[in-house]
Amino acid sequence: MDIVKIENLKELIIEISGQSVLLDSDVAQLYGVETRDINKAVTNNPDKFPAGYIIELSKSEKIELVEKFHRFDKLKHSTVNPKAFAEKGLYMLATILKSPQATQATISIVETFSKIRELSRSIKKLSTVQDKADQKSLMQKSGELISEIFDDDMQTSDSETSIELNFAVLKFKHTIKKKNK
Repeated sequence: MDIVKIENLKELIIEISGQSVLLDSDVAQLYGVETRDINKAVTNNPDKFPAGYIIELSKSEKIELVEKFHRFDKLKHSTVNPKAFAEKGLYMLATILKSPQATQATISIVETFSKIRELSRSIKKLSTVQDKADQKSLMQKSGELISEIFDDDMQTSDSETSIELNFAVLKFKHTIKKKNK
């Protein structure tokens, strides 16, 4: 069984209707099952997936997805519109699928979404903090989160952070010096 890594997940997460989601086919691949098994689990457990947990793509959204991402070419001729799982939907799916691979994938998915959410909070807070020491601390934290999300196999040896304000627009710059673990 391959361990699901955060850097592999970040490439699968897409944004639909303002939410970060994973498509049913990607979830199936991560969990080591067929897409039909994912959709059957949803159909057989409708009470576990209230509104907002799953988004069923419209035909136009499916077409747009196929045009934007080559990895979805197989959807081009499919008569079924894919489902997109929001974070809460993935949690619920984890209560249904019990294989070791599904458990490991769920842990990685939860960690990835959690780090993205934490980064978002840190950046929002950064725009309101006036104290230079607090700004530096938040910038360091944000940089570390970016590093964890985008490059989990590397170890940070040094980090340099700077902040630029330009006509009331916050510009974020973070340099990370890396070395292999």
